[in-house]
Amino acid sequence: MTDPWVALEPWADPAERVRILRRAHETFTAAGTVARPVRAVVADSWRRSARAGVGPDGTASVELTDGDLGVYRAEHPLARVMPLFRELLGPFAADGEHLVAVCDAHGRLLWVEGHPATRRKAGRMNFVPGARWAESAVGTNAPGTAVAVDRPVQVFAAEHFIRRVQPWTCAAAPVHDPRTGRVLGAVDITGGDRLAHPHSLGFVQAVARAAESHLALLAPEPADTAPPVLAVLGRDEACVTMGGRRLRLSRRHSEILVLLARHPEGLSGDELSCALYENESVTPVTLRAELTRLRGVLGPGLLASRPYRLTVPVESDVSAVERRLASGAVTAAASAYAGPLLPASRAPAVVRLRHRTADALRAALIARADPDLLADWAHAPWGEDDVDVWRALAATRPTAAVRARLAALESELAVPPGRPGRRPGIHRSGPLTPDRPRSDSPPPPGGVSA
Repeated sequence: MTDPWVALEPWADPAERVRILRRAHETFTAAGTVARPVRAVVADSWRRSARAGVGPDGTASVELTDGDLGVYRAEHPLARVMPLFRELLGPFAADGEHLVAVCDAHGRLLWVEGHPATRRKAGRMNFVPGARWAESAVGTNAPGTAVAVDRPVQVFAAEHFIRRVQPWTCAAAPVHDPRTGRVLGAVDITGGDRLAHPHSLGFVQAVARAAESHLALLAPEPADTAPPVLAVLGRDEACVTMGGRRLRLSRRHSEILVLLARHPEGLSGDELSCALYENESVTPVTLRAELTRLRGVLGPGLLASRPYRLTVPVESDVSAVERRLASGAVTAAASAYAGPLLPASRAPAVVRLRHRTADALRAALIARADPDLLADWAHAPWGEDDVDVWRALAATRPTAAVRARLAALESELAVPPGRPGRRPGIHRSGPLTPDRPRSDSPPPPGGVSA
């Protein structure tokens, strides 16, 4: 195989390859070992699927329907390039009796279009708009795997993890935000064995690149009216987008901007010092110097003093998660949560906000009891030791892998199953870091609430 991302060489016999792959798939599901000639990208995906608790006889679940689906699609960035996808891929899908599918960054299908008979067949396995086709939900498949590995990928026949999907072949490529590089989703072609050709993967990859170029050409929001946007989830140093610029801030400047964005009324020097420093002897001169440097980074006019405050509202990914939780949009909140807020920060007010945001989301996930959302959290770095989420996942998806992981965690906790508890170093919403107090510790000092 010259290209590891292509499923089938042009000269290979598809029927013979299907027989070999089916035997390899049965071996893996029975014994957990991968036989040749399964490609490395597929073998890795099978292992991720098994760790996520996906069963080979499972099926996709539909998360968004009717009005919710329509609103979500209309607001999604890939809606702007759907005419391009239809123009480039529509004739190919119609002529070949294929489907064109577009998913978001979490593997949720937003559009599925193409040959009517093929759509009806695909509908029987829930390959429909609103269905979740992430690897953690349905195992190896082109759109879900392309998003997971951030690479164009082709998946042929029994390379699919779920058996009912194995009659199909698909090729998908991720689509990125041209400004930030963030994965927006993936575009996919799905059909029969005729798609098992290197040209189909090259074609869908070219379409994805064309979509990114088209997004880059679309007129952005005017810089003088677009509010600054602060990204702090899942990163140690914040990124702020403002005036057409994208700035990466130092850790201390990140903490200051988070706190000032949370307090539009402003903070005095003493309040800001208490929020930032714990058990540190810091003079007012040091804090003023930090604020002066931050003012120089942000540019004139954004940071005022007496009290210290931002002169314009600043939108953040934290506030986006909070708004969605407040409205009951748990799936959307989970999609916006990229990880703990400034995880390396030890600023007391930032630590409290980090815990509050994570705990509110995980509580909503446990209450929702959606196995796919719970699996996403449990298999994320911040949730791998979250025993309460693993218990909720075991209650909704009691696979052998999930039960084994829960048993291991409860053994480490040394408490009876079904009883709350934690082992040293494990907090109920994830691992304790040096800046994370235990639940029986007194609240940190300071007069600022994050």
